Amino acid sequence: MQTRLNQAQPYALGLFRIVIGLFFACHGAASLFGVLGGAMNGGSIPAGTWPGWYAAVIQFVGGILVMLGLGTRIAALICSGSMAYAYFKVHQPEALFPLQNGGEPSAVFCWAFLLLVFTGPGALALDRLFSRSGAERDKDRAAEPAPPVTV
Repeated sequence: MQTRLNQAQPYALGLFRIVIGLFFACHGAASLFGVLGGAMNGGSIPAGTWPGWYAAVIQFVGGILVMLGLGTRIAALICSGSMAYAYFKVHQPEALFPLQNGGEPSAVFCWAFLLLVFTGPGALALDRLFSRSGAERDKDRAAEPAPPVTV
């Protein structure tokens, strides 16, 4: 059973990345475009407002990048940092524990994205399409046996 679980690990990690990225992008879309309940009951955050609008842009763009698995580690690092900032600047001054200060989503997103920084994107990521250089692909093609030539 452990062998099967180990074989499935990249796919489970990929699914985790996709779901976390989707949820994070939804938060950004709600704040930027007033969808899904939007910021402040259906509204949107005015462009350029510090820090809310910038956080929403990070959430939306970063969430999409992580969901697609494109630049995953860098996008996840930025997303994690933005959630750490949100937690310590907005939530933590209200109370010590996330359950008391309403900062559970910020804390969970922060740690989830930090995990992706260290684990990478897992399976089903666009990063995999661009991770190998052209020289490596050419080397692999050269190592393949040539098809038989018929005359």
